[in-house]
Amino acid sequence: MQLQVTEELKPRRKGMYLLPNLFTTGCLFSGFYAIVASIDKHFVPAGAAIFVAMLFDTLDGRVARLTHTESAFGKEYDSLADMVAFGLAPAIVAYQWGVVLISEYGRYWGRFGWLACFFYTAAAGMRLARFNTRAAADKRYFEGLPSPSGAAIVAGFVWFSSEFPQPGLTGLIAAFIVTASAGALMVSRFSYPSFKQFNLDRRVKFAYMLIVPLFFVLIAVDTPAMLLSMFATYALSAPVLWLGRRIRRLFRGPPRAPAA
Repeated sequence: MQLQVTEELKPRRKGMYLLPNLFTTGCLFSGFYAIVASIDKHFVPAGAAIFVAMLFDTLDGRVARLTHTESAFGKEYDSLADMVAFGLAPAIVAYQWGVVLISEYGRYWGRFGWLACFFYTAAAGMRLARFNTRAAADKRYFEGLPSPSGAAIVAGFVWFSSEFPQPGLTGLIAAFIVTASAGALMVSRFSYPSFKQFNLDRRVKFAYMLIVPLFFVLIAVDTPAMLLSMFATYALSAPVLWLGRRIRRLFRGPPRAPAA
């Protein structure tokens, strides 16, 4: 009897779930690879690596939920990996690609470049901290642009622009404006659809299935342009819808008082 009680009171060994954390490690490695590739001036694989990190980031959470292996450790590890892959890596890729070139036009242009990159990194950190400390009122929407989408815009722009030999001052300014704007949207109050309620098991019309092969064909034809267009449209959708609502309210005028 004494032996049984001792065995029951013996603390269990602590550990962590392997499968979801492998995907999180893949996300972290992809962000690290993007940083190293940008330092070596290989901007095409650097941009592509950030999109690979997005794939791993999508899989780790879904795998954890499907296999019931969610844990506090996994949540914290995922957040730290996201900061590297979607907060630090895109800023360094943009910095390595553009700051050296824009500095040739004057030191103040160079300062503008690295300040825009730092602003993006700081915004990504605050966006992740806000996400971790707030309970979402509506799971269908994100408050502010998700950090993976912000990273996709910066990485997609650099990847797309790397195909041109000389972007010029205008192109470099556009790159850093895009980087700073992505950071601002991440800490904004705009609502973005999360697509978490999308049900893959439901029936859809046959015509909708034609979109899937068309989508892959467009990505295969021009991968960076297509990915940049997709995530830029997603990022701009919330402020455009907000502006449209404000304009409609402006033309409608104040609400009429009810008749006596």
